[in-house]
Amino acid sequence: MKQLDLQGQPVALFEHAPQQQTDRAPWLLIHGAGHDHAVWDDIAAGLAAGGARVFVPDLPGHGGSAGAPLADIDTIAAWVLALGDALGLDRIRLCGHSMGSLVALAAAGKAPDRIEGLALVGCSVPMPVSPFLLDAAHNEPERAFALINKFSFAPADVLGEARRAGLEAANLQRMQQQGARVLASDLAACDTWQDGLAAAARVRCPTLLICGELDRMTPADAVKPLSDSLEKAGCSARIIVLAGAGHAMMQEAPHALVDALRGPN
Repeated sequence: MKQLDLQGQPVALFEHAPQQQTDRAPWLLIHGAGHDHAVWDDIAAGLAAGGARVFVPDLPGHGGSAGAPLADIDTIAAWVLALGDALGLDRIRLCGHSMGSLVALAAAGKAPDRIEGLALVGCSVPMPVSPFLLDAAHNEPERAFALINKFSFAPADVLGEARRAGLEAANLQRMQQQGARVLASDLAACDTWQDGLAAAARVRCPTLLICGELDRMTPADAVKPLSDSLEKAGCSARIIVLAGAGHAMMQEAPHALVDALRGPN
């Protein structure tokens, strides 16, 4: 882990350097609501093994990064672009999961000439959050954590009872480490952002839309309007559905996700 200061706050940043680097722009991976960099560990290692330089930050208020969580998607996207500036990266490839996919999309819309490739994992626009979950995040965090775990993973008859239980336990620990205040802020940011299709209209790079076949949070068929908007803008938009995976694809299907990201994009 390295630390740098950005906008007056320390940022925890993890870099994965390949043994032999390709000439492609580095990846910057953006985690989702109530999580931190660790959800990307397997993916970052796999991308680095394929020759990519990979940066994985903790967003403000998450993991080892200081400050309060940023309150809206556009502000987080501006922070991500500022992080790219601080790292001296003129060109980047962005990949985000869930809330992070909205951030990546917003950033690509803000700075289309800087983004060489875009990958949106578990994405839908808009991304509404049920009032019940929003209320639970504020008032009954353990219930909110349980609800998110319930819908994050493919059923036990697909994953296996023991594997699903292990994934749920690790996910619960991650959410508890971030805390209820962070989760509530992140969920509200997802719920209120309505500019996804407008941002997509400004994207100019090849885009992957990576979906879980069994994702109940952002179902695969929900990504079609986003795909259409990207195609209308002149982008190459490719939908990839990972068989047997739910919403937490980085943990459920890491090898398939790495293969998707290392493919043409």
